Amino acid sequence: MNVIGMNQLKKKTLLLLDLPCIFSMISRMEFPHYNLHLFSCAVRAVLKKREYGAKYTQNNFITAVRAMNEFCLKPSDLEQLRKIRRRSPHDDTEAFTVFLRSDVEAKALDVWGSPEALARERKLRKEVEREYQETIFLFLVFFFVCLFVSYGDQNFTFLCLCFIKPRSGKRTTFLQGPGKVVMVAICINGLNFFFKLLAWVYTGSASMFSEAIHSLADTCNQALLALGISQSVRNPDAIHPYGFSNMRYIASLISGVGIFMMGAGLSWYHGIMGLLHPEPIESLLWAYCILAGSLVSEGATLLVAINEIKKSAHQHGLSFYEYVMQSRDPSTNVVLLEDTAAVLGVILAAGCMGLTSLTGNPYYDSLGSLGVGTLLGAVSAFLIYTNTEALLGRSIQAERVQKLTEFLENDPAVRAIHDVKATDMGLSKVRFKAEVDFDGRVVTRSYLEKQDIDQILNDIQQVKTPEELENFMLKHGENIIDTLGAEVDRLEKELKQRNPEVRHVDLEIL
Repeated sequence: MNVIGMNQLKKKTLLLLDLPCIFSMISRMEFPHYNLHLFSCAVRAVLKKREYGAKYTQNNFITAVRAMNEFCLKPSDLEQLRKIRRRSPHDDTEAFTVFLRSDVEAKALDVWGSPEALARERKLRKEVEREYQETIFLFLVFFFVCLFVSYGDQNFTFLCLCFIKPRSGKRTTFLQGPGKVVMVAICINGLNFFFKLLAWVYTGSASMFSEAIHSLADTCNQALLALGISQSVRNPDAIHPYGFSNMRYIASLISGVGIFMMGAGLSWYHGIMGLLHPEPIESLLWAYCILAGSLVSEGATLLVAINEIKKSAHQHGLSFYEYVMQSRDPSTNVVLLEDTAAVLGVILAAGCMGLTSLTGNPYYDSLGSLGVGTLLGAVSAFLIYTNTEALLGRSIQAERVQKLTEFLENDPAVRAIHDVKATDMGLSKVRFKAEVDFDGRVVTRSYLEKQDIDQILNDIQQVKTPEELENFMLKHGENIIDTLGAEVDRLEKELKQRNPEVRHVDLEIL
Protein backbone atom coordinates (compact mmCIF):
# COMPACT_ATOMS: atom_id res chain seq x y z
CA MET A 1 0.00 0.00 0.00
CA ASN A 2 2.97 2.28 0.61
CA VAL A 3 4.15 1.75 -2.99
CA ILE A 4 0.65 2.46 -4.34
CA GLY A 5 0.53 5.71 -2.43
CA MET A 6 3.88 6.74 -3.90
CA ASN A 7 2.75 5.88 -7.46
CA GLN A 8 -0.38 8.00 -7.03
CA LEU A 9 1.76 10.86 -5.80
CA LYS A 10 4.02 10.48 -8.84
CA LYS A 11 1.06 10.69 -11.26
CA LYS A 12 -0.44 13.77 -9.64
CA THR A 13 2.78 15.73 -9.12
CA LEU A 14 2.71 17.53 -12.47
CA LEU A 15 -0.63 19.09 -11.55
CA LEU A 16 0.97 20.89 -8.60
CA LEU A 17 2.48 24.04 -10.02
CA ASP A 18 2.92 26.03 -6.80
CA LEU A 19 6.31 24.76 -5.60
CA PRO A 20 6.23 26.53 -2.21
CA CYS A 21 3.08 24.53 -1.47
CA ILE A 22 4.96 21.34 -2.37
CA PHE A 23 7.67 22.11 0.16
CA SER A 24 5.09 23.13 2.74
CA MET A 25 3.08 19.92 2.29
CA ILE A 26 6.14 17.71 2.33
CA SER A 27 7.47 19.37 5.48
CA ARG A 28 4.10 18.98 7.23
CA MET A 29 3.34 15.61 5.59
CA GLU A 30 -0.16 16.81 4.65
CA PHE A 31 -1.44 15.77 1.19
CA PRO A 32 -5.14 16.50 0.65
CA HIS A 33 -7.15 13.61 -0.82
CA TYR A 34 -4.29 11.14 -0.32
CA ASN A 35 -4.08 8.58 2.44
CA LEU A 36 -0.36 8.53 3.31
CA HIS A 37 -0.49 7.52 6.97
CA LEU A 38 1.69 4.47 6.36
CA PHE A 39 4.18 6.64 4.48
CA SER A 40 4.30 9.14 7.39
CA CYS A 41 4.90 6.38 9.92
CA ALA A 42 7.76 5.07 7.83
CA VAL A 43 9.48 8.45 7.84
CA ARG A 44 9.21 8.72 11.60
CA ALA A 45 10.81 5.30 11.83
CA VAL A 46 13.72 6.30 9.58
CA LEU A 47 14.57 9.70 11.10
CA LYS A 48 16.54 9.47 14.31
CA LYS A 49 16.18 12.03 17.05
CA ARG A 50 19.45 13.92 17.47
CA GLU A 51 21.10 14.26 20.85
CA TYR A 52 22.00 17.96 20.99
CA GLY A 53 23.75 17.75 24.33
CA ALA A 54 26.61 15.57 23.07
CA LYS A 55 29.72 17.09 21.48
CA TYR A 56 29.57 16.94 17.69
CA THR A 57 32.18 18.59 15.45
CA GLN A 58 31.97 16.51 12.28
CA ASN A 59 30.15 19.29 10.40
CA ASN A 60 32.33 22.16 11.67
CA PHE A 61 34.22 24.35 9.20
CA ILE A 62 37.50 26.13 9.99
CA THR A 63 39.59 28.58 7.99
CA ALA A 64 43.07 27.96 6.63
CA VAL A 65 44.63 30.26 9.24
CA ARG A 66 43.04 28.35 12.12
CA ALA A 67 43.99 25.03 10.55
CA MET A 68 47.65 26.04 10.36
CA ASN A 69 47.77 27.65 13.81
CA GLU A 70 45.79 25.09 15.80
CA PHE A 71 46.89 21.91 14.02
CA CYS A 72 50.46 22.90 13.05
CA LEU A 73 49.93 22.31 9.35
CA LYS A 74 51.53 23.91 6.30
CA PRO A 75 49.76 25.36 3.24
CA SER A 76 50.94 22.37 1.22
CA ASP A 77 49.13 20.05 3.65
CA LEU A 78 45.86 21.91 3.10
CA GLU A 79 46.13 21.67 -0.69
CA GLN A 80 45.26 17.98 -0.46
CA LEU A 81 42.05 18.56 1.52
CA ARG A 82 38.55 19.17 0.21
CA LYS A 83 37.84 22.89 -0.13
CA ILE A 84 34.42 24.39 0.52
CA ARG A 85 33.27 27.86 -0.52
CA ARG A 86 31.11 29.68 2.04
CA ARG A 87 29.68 33.17 2.44
CA SER A 88 32.21 35.54 3.95
CA PRO A 89 31.34 37.30 7.23
CA HIS A 90 33.32 40.34 6.07
CA ASP A 91 32.01 43.15 3.89
CA ASP A 92 35.06 43.32 1.64
CA THR A 93 34.74 39.74 0.32
CA GLU A 94 31.72 37.77 -0.90
CA ALA A 95 33.02 34.24 -0.27
CA PHE A 96 36.02 32.47 1.20
CA THR A 97 37.45 28.95 1.46
CA VAL A 98 37.02 26.73 4.51
CA PHE A 99 37.81 23.10 5.39
CA LEU A 100 35.97 20.43 7.32
CA ARG A 101 37.39 20.23 10.81
CA SER A 102 37.28 16.43 10.70
CA ASP A 103 39.43 16.45 7.54
CA VAL A 104 41.93 18.83 9.15
CA GLU A 105 42.13 16.72 12.32
CA ALA A 106 42.72 13.58 10.27
CA LYS A 107 45.43 15.33 8.24
CA ALA A 108 47.13 16.57 11.42
CA LEU A 109 47.21 13.05 12.84
CA ASP A 110 48.61 11.81 9.53
CA VAL A 111 51.37 14.46 9.59
CA TRP A 112 52.32 14.21 13.29
CA GLY A 113 51.54 10.56 13.91
CA SER A 114 49.56 10.84 17.16
CA PRO A 115 47.61 13.33 19.31
CA GLU A 116 50.50 13.34 21.80
CA ALA A 117 53.01 14.37 19.13
CA LEU A 118 50.65 17.13 17.94
CA ALA A 119 50.29 18.41 21.52
CA ARG A 120 54.09 18.48 21.92
CA GLU A 121 54.46 20.45 18.70
CA ARG A 122 51.86 22.98 19.85
CA LYS A 123 53.66 23.43 23.17
CA LEU A 124 57.01 23.83 21.41
CA ARG A 125 55.64 26.50 19.06
CA LYS A 126 54.13 28.44 21.98
CA GLU A 127 57.50 28.41 23.74
CA VAL A 128 59.24 29.64 20.60
CA GLU A 129 56.68 32.44 20.21
CA ARG A 130 57.10 33.47 23.86
CA GLU A 131 60.89 33.55 23.49
CA TYR A 132 60.52 35.65 20.36
CA GLN A 133 58.30 38.17 22.17
CA GLU A 134 60.76 38.36 25.06
CA THR A 135 63.60 39.00 22.62
CA ILE A 136 61.64 41.80 20.93
CA PHE A 137 60.87 43.35 24.34
CA LEU A 138 64.53 43.29 25.40
CA PHE A 139 65.54 44.78 22.06
CA LEU A 140 63.05 47.63 22.50
CA VAL A 141 64.30 48.31 26.03
CA PHE A 142 67.90 48.45 24.76
CA PHE A 143 66.85 50.61 21.83
CA PHE A 144 65.10 53.22 23.99
CA VAL A 145 67.97 53.27 26.49
CA CYS A 146 70.29 54.08 23.60
CA LEU A 147 67.89 56.82 22.49
CA PHE A 148 67.87 58.31 25.97
CA VAL A 149 71.67 58.26 26.19
CA SER A 150 72.11 59.69 22.68
CA TYR A 151 69.46 62.42 22.63
CA GLY A 152 68.93 63.25 26.30
CA ASP A 153 65.70 63.54 28.23
CA GLN A 154 64.45 66.57 26.26
CA ASN A 155 63.82 64.66 23.03
CA PHE A 156 63.37 61.21 24.55
CA THR A 157 59.60 61.45 25.08
CA PHE A 158 58.99 62.69 21.55
CA LEU A 159 61.08 59.91 20.02
CA CYS A 160 59.31 57.27 22.13
CA LEU A 161 55.91 58.45 20.91
CA CYS A 162 57.16 58.32 17.33
CA PHE A 163 58.43 54.73 17.56
CA ILE A 164 56.01 53.05 19.97
CA LYS A 165 52.70 53.91 18.29
CA PRO A 166 52.32 53.75 14.53
CA ARG A 167 50.48 56.60 12.92
CA SER A 168 46.85 55.91 12.25
CA GLY A 169 46.96 57.58 8.86
CA LYS A 170 44.56 60.35 9.94
CA ARG A 171 46.96 63.16 9.11
CA THR A 172 44.24 65.79 9.05
CA THR A 173 42.92 64.99 12.54
CA PHE A 174 44.23 68.24 14.03
CA LEU A 175 43.66 70.37 10.93
CA GLN A 176 39.86 70.33 11.00
CA GLY A 177 36.90 69.70 13.26
CA PRO A 178 37.40 69.08 17.00
CA GLY A 179 41.15 68.54 16.57
CA LYS A 180 41.59 72.05 15.18
CA VAL A 181 39.53 73.55 18.02
CA VAL A 182 41.61 71.75 20.64
CA MET A 183 44.95 72.78 19.12
CA VAL A 184 43.90 76.43 18.94
CA ALA A 185 42.80 76.27 22.57
CA ILE A 186 46.11 74.70 23.68
CA CYS A 187 48.15 77.48 22.06
CA ILE A 188 46.03 80.33 23.40
CA ASN A 189 45.66 78.94 26.93
CA GLY A 190 49.39 78.22 27.12
CA LEU A 191 50.18 81.87 26.35
CA ASN A 192 47.49 83.07 28.76
CA PHE A 193 48.96 80.97 31.57
CA PHE A 194 52.42 82.41 31.01
CA PHE A 195 51.28 86.05 31.10
CA LYS A 196 48.85 85.53 34.00
CA LEU A 197 51.61 83.88 35.99
CA LEU A 198 53.84 86.92 35.43
CA ALA A 199 51.01 89.22 36.52
CA TRP A 200 50.43 87.22 39.72
CA VAL A 201 54.15 87.29 40.57
CA TYR A 202 54.15 91.06 40.05
CA THR A 203 50.90 91.92 41.88
CA GLY A 204 50.31 89.06 44.33
CA SER A 205 46.58 89.10 43.50
CA ALA A 206 44.61 86.01 44.58
CA SER A 207 42.22 86.45 41.67
CA MET A 208 45.13 86.61 39.25
CA PHE A 209 46.59 83.45 40.78
CA SER A 210 43.25 81.70 40.28
CA GLU A 211 43.17 82.83 36.66
CA ALA A 212 46.74 81.58 36.11
CA ILE A 213 45.82 78.19 37.60
CA HIS A 214 42.66 78.23 35.50
CA SER A 215 44.68 78.69 32.29
CA LEU A 216 47.18 76.02 33.36
CA ALA A 217 44.35 73.57 34.04
CA ASP A 218 42.81 74.38 30.66
CA THR A 219 46.13 73.84 28.87
CA CYS A 220 46.79 70.48 30.56
CA ASN A 221 43.24 69.27 30.01
CA GLN A 222 43.23 70.25 26.37
CA ALA A 223 46.55 68.46 25.87
CA LEU A 224 44.80 65.42 27.34
CA LEU A 225 41.94 65.95 24.89
CA ALA A 226 44.43 66.04 22.02
CA LEU A 227 45.79 62.69 23.18
CA GLY A 228 42.24 61.30 23.33
CA ILE A 229 41.49 62.53 19.80
CA SER A 230 44.68 61.00 18.41
CA GLN A 231 43.90 57.66 20.07
CA SER A 232 40.24 57.64 19.03
CA VAL A 233 41.07 57.48 15.31
CA ARG A 234 43.22 54.36 15.64
CA ASN A 235 42.06 51.35 13.68
CA PRO A 236 40.38 48.46 15.55
CA ASP A 237 42.57 45.53 16.56
CA ALA A 238 42.08 42.04 18.00
CA ILE A 239 41.89 43.33 21.58
CA HIS A 240 39.59 46.27 20.73
CA PRO A 241 37.39 45.00 17.86
CA TYR A 242 35.03 48.00 18.00
CA GLY A 243 37.81 50.58 17.84
CA PHE A 244 38.92 53.36 20.17
CA SER A 245 36.25 56.01 19.63
CA ASN A 246 35.40 56.08 23.36
CA MET A 247 38.86 57.48 24.07
CA ARG A 248 37.43 60.96 23.50
CA TYR A 249 34.88 60.44 26.27
CA ILE A 250 37.52 58.97 28.56
CA ALA A 251 39.86 61.91 27.96
CA SER A 252 37.03 64.38 28.54
CA LEU A 253 36.04 62.58 31.75
CA ILE A 254 39.61 62.73 33.07
CA SER A 255 39.70 66.36 31.98
CA GLY A 256 36.62 67.11 34.07
CA VAL A 257 38.23 65.52 37.11
CA GLY A 258 41.42 67.50 36.42
CA ILE A 259 39.50 70.78 36.24
CA PHE A 260 37.92 70.05 39.61
CA MET A 261 41.13 68.99 41.35
CA MET A 262 43.61 71.44 39.83
CA GLY A 263 41.39 74.39 38.91
CA ALA A 264 38.60 74.51 41.46
CA GLY A 265 40.62 73.04 44.33
CA LEU A 266 43.59 75.43 44.08
CA SER A 267 41.34 78.44 43.49
CA TRP A 268 39.28 77.65 46.59
CA TYR A 269 42.42 77.07 48.62
CA HIS A 270 44.02 80.35 47.56
CA GLY A 271 40.79 82.29 48.11
CA ILE A 272 40.29 80.86 51.61
CA MET A 273 43.90 81.61 52.51
CA GLY A 274 43.38 85.19 51.27
CA LEU A 275 40.35 85.58 53.54
CA LEU A 276 42.21 84.14 56.53
CA HIS A 277 45.47 86.00 55.91
CA PRO A 278 44.79 89.12 53.81
CA GLU A 279 47.78 90.90 52.33
CA PRO A 280 48.04 94.29 50.62
CA ILE A 281 48.01 94.16 46.82
CA GLU A 282 50.41 96.06 44.57
CA SER A 283 49.46 98.05 41.49
CA LEU A 284 46.96 96.14 39.36
CA LEU A 285 47.57 98.01 36.08
CA TRP A 286 49.51 95.18 34.46
CA ALA A 287 46.97 92.68 35.75
CA TYR A 288 44.16 94.60 34.03
CA CYS A 289 46.09 94.69 30.77
CA ILE A 290 46.75 90.95 30.86
CA LEU A 291 43.12 90.21 31.76
CA ALA A 292 41.98 92.31 28.80
CA GLY A 293 44.26 90.38 26.45
CA SER A 294 43.10 87.12 27.98
CA LEU A 295 39.46 88.11 27.46
CA VAL A 296 40.09 88.72 23.77
CA SER A 297 42.04 85.47 23.22
CA GLU A 298 39.63 83.31 25.24
CA GLY A 299 36.72 84.91 23.41
CA ALA A 300 38.31 84.04 20.06
CA THR A 301 38.74 80.40 21.10
CA LEU A 302 35.15 80.36 22.36
CA LEU A 303 33.90 81.58 18.98
CA VAL A 304 35.86 78.82 17.21
CA ALA A 305 34.26 76.19 19.49
CA ILE A 306 30.76 77.68 19.03
CA ASN A 307 31.07 77.67 15.24
CA GLU A 308 32.28 74.05 15.23
CA ILE A 309 29.39 72.93 17.46
CA LYS A 310 26.84 74.79 15.32
CA LYS A 311 28.20 73.09 12.21
CA SER A 312 28.18 69.61 13.78
CA ALA A 313 24.73 70.11 15.34
CA HIS A 314 23.30 71.06 11.94
CA GLN A 315 24.82 67.91 10.38
CA HIS A 316 23.18 65.73 13.06
CA GLY A 317 19.84 67.51 12.90
CA LEU A 318 20.09 68.75 16.49
CA SER A 319 19.81 72.13 18.12
CA PHE A 320 22.87 73.75 19.69
CA TYR A 321 21.56 73.04 23.19
CA GLU A 322 20.73 69.37 22.45
CA TYR A 323 24.14 68.78 20.90
CA VAL A 324 25.95 70.16 23.95
CA MET A 325 23.73 68.43 26.52
CA GLN A 326 24.06 65.04 24.81
CA SER A 327 27.86 65.44 24.57
CA ARG A 328 27.93 64.37 20.92
CA ASP A 329 31.42 65.83 20.55
CA PRO A 330 33.09 65.63 23.98
CA SER A 331 36.35 67.31 22.95
CA THR A 332 34.69 70.42 21.55
CA ASN A 333 32.31 70.46 24.51
CA VAL A 334 35.23 70.66 26.92
CA VAL A 335 36.77 73.56 25.00
CA LEU A 336 33.40 75.33 24.84
CA LEU A 337 32.75 75.03 28.57
CA GLU A 338 36.32 75.80 29.58
CA ASP A 339 36.43 78.93 27.43
CA THR A 340 32.99 80.00 28.63
CA ALA A 341 34.20 79.60 32.19
CA ALA A 342 37.41 81.42 31.26
CA VAL A 343 35.55 84.44 29.84
CA LEU A 344 33.23 84.59 32.85
CA GLY A 345 36.20 84.05 35.16
CA VAL A 346 38.12 86.92 33.59
CA ILE A 347 35.11 89.23 33.99
CA LEU A 348 34.62 88.07 37.60
CA ALA A 349 38.31 88.45 38.45
CA ALA A 350 38.47 91.90 36.87
CA GLY A 351 35.38 93.01 38.78
CA CYS A 352 36.69 91.80 42.14
CA MET A 353 40.10 93.32 41.49
CA GLY A 354 38.40 96.60 40.58
CA LEU A 355 36.50 96.59 43.89
CA THR A 356 39.77 95.94 45.69
CA SER A 357 41.41 98.86 43.88
CA LEU A 358 38.53 101.20 44.72
CA THR A 359 38.08 100.21 48.37
CA GLY A 360 41.55 98.97 49.25
CA ASN A 361 39.91 95.87 50.78
CA PRO A 362 41.72 92.63 49.72
CA TYR A 363 38.70 90.52 50.71
CA TYR A 364 37.01 91.29 47.39
CA ASP A 365 39.98 89.82 45.54
CA SER A 366 39.79 86.64 47.64
CA LEU A 367 36.06 86.38 46.96
CA GLY A 368 36.87 86.59 43.25
CA SER A 369 39.19 83.60 43.65
CA LEU A 370 36.39 81.65 45.35
CA GLY A 371 33.98 82.62 42.56
CA VAL A 372 36.35 81.40 39.85
CA GLY A 373 36.81 78.13 41.77
CA THR A 374 33.04 77.66 42.02
CA LEU A 375 32.68 78.30 38.29
CA LEU A 376 35.32 75.67 37.52
CA GLY A 377 33.64 73.21 39.89
CA ALA A 378 30.33 73.59 38.04
CA VAL A 379 32.03 73.02 34.67
CA SER A 380 33.83 69.91 35.93
CA ALA A 381 30.60 68.46 37.37
CA PHE A 382 28.83 68.90 34.02
CA LEU A 383 31.70 67.28 32.10
CA ILE A 384 31.88 64.33 34.48
CA TYR A 385 28.12 63.73 34.26
CA THR A 386 27.75 63.98 30.46
CA ASN A 387 30.81 61.86 29.65
CA THR A 388 29.85 59.20 32.19
CA GLU A 389 26.42 58.95 30.54
CA ALA A 390 28.07 58.55 27.14
CA LEU A 391 30.46 55.83 28.36
CA LEU A 392 27.59 53.86 29.89
CA GLY A 393 26.16 53.27 26.40
CA ARG A 394 23.53 55.79 25.37
CA SER A 395 20.81 55.11 22.84
CA ILE A 396 20.53 57.26 19.75
CA GLN A 397 17.49 59.46 19.14
CA ALA A 398 14.12 57.70 19.07
CA GLU A 399 13.40 59.15 15.61
CA ARG A 400 16.57 57.61 14.20
CA VAL A 401 15.79 54.25 15.82
CA GLN A 402 12.32 54.36 14.26
CA LYS A 403 13.82 55.16 10.86
CA LEU A 404 16.19 52.17 11.02
CA THR A 405 13.39 49.87 12.22
CA GLU A 406 11.01 50.96 9.46
CA PHE A 407 13.68 50.33 6.84
CA LEU A 408 13.90 46.69 7.94
CA GLU A 409 10.14 46.25 8.33
CA ASN A 410 9.57 47.48 4.77
CA ASP A 411 11.56 44.56 3.37
CA PRO A 412 9.37 41.72 1.98
CA ALA A 413 11.40 39.04 3.80
CA VAL A 414 10.72 40.55 7.24
CA ARG A 415 7.54 39.95 9.23
CA ALA A 416 8.43 41.90 12.38
CA ILE A 417 11.31 43.53 14.26
CA HIS A 418 11.73 43.06 18.03
CA ASP A 419 14.15 44.05 20.81
CA VAL A 420 15.82 46.89 18.91
CA LYS A 421 18.95 48.39 20.48
CA ALA A 422 20.84 51.24 18.77
CA THR A 423 23.69 52.75 20.78
CA ASP A 424 26.02 55.66 20.11
CA MET A 425 29.65 54.52 19.93
CA GLY A 426 31.10 58.01 19.58
CA LEU A 427 32.56 59.75 16.52
CA SER A 428 29.09 59.58 14.91
CA LYS A 429 29.21 55.77 14.86
CA VAL A 430 26.16 53.66 15.71
CA ARG A 431 25.86 50.01 16.71
CA PHE A 432 22.50 48.45 15.77
CA LYS A 433 21.05 45.18 17.07
CA ALA A 434 17.60 43.66 16.49
CA GLU A 435 15.66 40.37 16.57
CA VAL A 436 14.17 39.69 13.12
CA ASP A 437 11.13 37.51 12.43
CA PHE A 438 11.63 36.38 8.81
CA ASP A 439 8.83 35.30 6.46
CA GLY A 440 9.75 31.69 5.66
CA ARG A 441 7.66 31.59 2.49
CA VAL A 442 9.40 34.65 1.04
CA VAL A 443 12.83 33.23 1.90
CA THR A 444 11.88 29.89 0.31
CA ARG A 445 10.61 31.61 -2.82
CA SER A 446 13.88 33.55 -3.01
CA TYR A 447 15.69 30.21 -3.02
CA LEU A 448 13.38 28.69 -5.65
CA GLU A 449 13.87 31.65 -8.00
CA LYS A 450 17.52 30.60 -8.36
CA GLN A 451 16.78 26.91 -8.99
CA ASP A 452 15.83 24.82 -12.01
CA ILE A 453 12.14 24.13 -11.34
CA ASP A 454 11.97 21.28 -13.86
CA GLN A 455 14.89 19.57 -12.15
CA ILE A 456 13.21 19.89 -8.75
CA LEU A 457 9.99 18.40 -10.18
CA ASN A 458 11.98 15.53 -11.61
CA ASP A 459 13.68 14.98 -8.23
CA ILE A 460 10.29 14.89 -6.51
CA GLN A 461 9.04 12.28 -8.98
CA GLN A 462 12.08 10.12 -8.28
CA VAL A 463 11.29 9.96 -4.55
CA LYS A 464 10.09 6.43 -3.76
CA THR A 465 11.41 5.62 -0.29
CA PRO A 466 11.52 7.44 3.05
CA GLU A 467 15.33 7.54 2.82
CA GLU A 468 15.16 9.34 -0.54
CA LEU A 469 12.60 11.78 0.85
CA GLU A 470 14.89 12.49 3.80
CA ASN A 471 17.84 13.19 1.50
CA PHE A 472 15.68 15.42 -0.70
CA MET A 473 14.47 17.47 2.27
CA LEU A 474 17.94 17.71 3.83
CA LYS A 475 19.46 18.93 0.57
CA HIS A 476 16.94 21.70 -0.03
CA GLY A 477 16.55 22.49 3.66
CA GLU A 478 20.29 23.18 3.94
CA ASN A 479 20.15 25.40 0.87
CA ILE A 480 17.19 27.34 2.25
CA ILE A 481 19.10 27.95 5.49
CA ASP A 482 21.99 29.30 3.41
CA THR A 483 19.50 31.53 1.61
CA LEU A 484 18.27 32.81 4.97
CA GLY A 485 21.85 33.67 5.92
CA ALA A 486 22.27 35.49 2.62
CA GLU A 487 19.10 37.47 3.35
CA VAL A 488 20.56 38.54 6.71
CA ASP A 489 23.78 39.64 4.99
CA ARG A 490 21.79 41.57 2.39
CA LEU A 491 19.77 43.44 5.01
CA GLU A 492 22.88 44.31 7.02
CA LYS A 493 24.67 45.58 3.91
CA GLU A 494 21.72 47.68 2.74
CA LEU A 495 21.20 49.11 6.23
CA LYS A 496 24.82 50.29 6.32
CA GLN A 497 24.66 51.71 2.79
CA ARG A 498 21.50 53.71 3.48
CA ASN A 499 22.76 54.86 6.90
CA PRO A 500 26.54 55.46 6.82
CA GLU A 501 26.66 56.22 10.55
CA VAL A 502 25.69 52.59 11.29
CA ARG A 503 29.01 50.76 11.47
CA HIS A 504 28.10 47.52 13.27
CA VAL A 505 24.85 45.61 12.63
CA ASP A 506 23.76 42.46 14.48
CA LEU A 507 20.53 40.94 13.12
CA GLU A 508 19.47 37.85 15.04
CA ILE A 509 16.95 35.41 13.59
CA LEU A 510 13.91 35.07 15.83
